[in-house]
Amino acid sequence: MPQEQNDGKVDYIEFYVGDMAAAKEFYRAVFGWEFTDFGPEYSSFTDGRVTGGFRSDKKPGDGGPLVVMYALNLEAMEKSVREHGGVIEQDIFQFPGGRRFEFRDPGGNLLAVWSDA
Repeated sequence: MPQEQNDGKVDYIEFYVGDMAAAKEFYRAVFGWEFTDFGPEYSSFTDGRVTGGFRSDKKPGDGGPLVVMYALNLEAMEKSVREHGGVIEQDIFQFPGGRRFEFRDPGGNLLAVWSDA
């Protein structure tokens, strides 16, 4: 179902973690976050207000968490990113629940945009 109210808005945040179990235990114990696992390298979280995920297939870096925006039309958003100086780091791909791409903004920040399947 399209989410018109979320088009172009921050929708999800991903953290890269070196140790999935330790990260989940920390955020569960300290902040009360709840988790849903999608295999050994990915776990989504909710804190009751914001949702996001932990990925262990990439190492944590200096850039911090990955901010993910939502788009009604993923292809149109990808085209706009390119036209305005963004660099596509990962072409559109499917994941359980939708599709997304990753890009660097003109300042070098890594972000992503997702859409429903």
